[in-house]
Amino acid sequence: MGDGEEGTTASGLDRLASVDLNLLVPLLALLEERSVTRAAERVGLSQPAMSHALKRMRRLLGDDLLVRQGTGLTPSPRALELIAPLRGALRQTARVVDFPSFDPATDRRVITVAMTTSTAFVVGPRLTRLITERAPHATLRLRTITVPTEATFTDEGVDVVLFSEGHFSPFPRERLYDDRCVVVASPDTPPEVSALGLLTTQPHVVVDTDRRVFPYTVLEDEGVGYRVGQLVSDFLLVPFLVARAGGVALLRHKVAAAMRALTDLRIEEFPFPLPGLGIDMVWNPRLADERFVAWLRALLTDVARHL
Repeated sequence: MGDGEEGTTASGLDRLASVDLNLLVPLLALLEERSVTRAAERVGLSQPAMSHALKRMRRLLGDDLLVRQGTGLTPSPRALELIAPLRGALRQTARVVDFPSFDPATDRRVITVAMTTSTAFVVGPRLTRLITERAPHATLRLRTITVPTEATFTDEGVDVVLFSEGHFSPFPRERLYDDRCVVVASPDTPPEVSALGLLTTQPHVVVDTDRRVFPYTVLEDEGVGYRVGQLVSDFLLVPFLVARAGGVALLRHKVAAAMRALTDLRIEEFPFPLPGLGIDMVWNPRLADERFVAWLRALLTDVARHL
């Protein structure tokens, strides 16, 4: 490296030495939370102390960073540019400091996994059992969601969200397992009647939503007539009601298979081609403990392997 490069590097370090680096952690908290109150709670500061830190950061960077709009705070263009490099720099700093590594045998953290009720019905039992065996002092918290939002991935300490590939995520995703749509019916239906026959002759039990779930659009495109006989508000009630009270429904195969272990249920393949219904993992982008992430990813993969 030439003298000019050394001089530039030294100058940069000299300038950095004059900056209070303690401001960087609350700065990231503010940019991610977009709330002085939530950011203060996250890093263990009082609200006045966080407000004071924001004023100092504004002076240091020569930018408003967060601007009040209505009842909330909106990041400036400069603030949006800072989030990714700041997050990366603090993660690198955490590696340099080398905090004690995650040890599942002794760790007492709360492990939070968010998913729909039906996904929890499929993965919850084995996930609970494996965490009890492999991290005996940890607490598993299952948060049930319907449609995930950006806040789902970052609020309330969620470590990872499991959700359908059909839903949007602003963050990278990994496939956990693949699933498919099947036709479920009462075990009392005539065995010689095909899946298509069941769909056209039996009353349908469906979730009461503003729009019909996507396999129904396929039936309509194929000109298949059907009649809705029952509307329910809970997706997981559908297979139970079909099994015990009759009718037909469209369901994820793994949910149907898990339900069949509890009550007799007829399962047939959907009569038309459909795209996959995979379940993906999306990790909280603020989660910096890479050893913990690797451990939990391996554990979830173990859960999926046995479905």
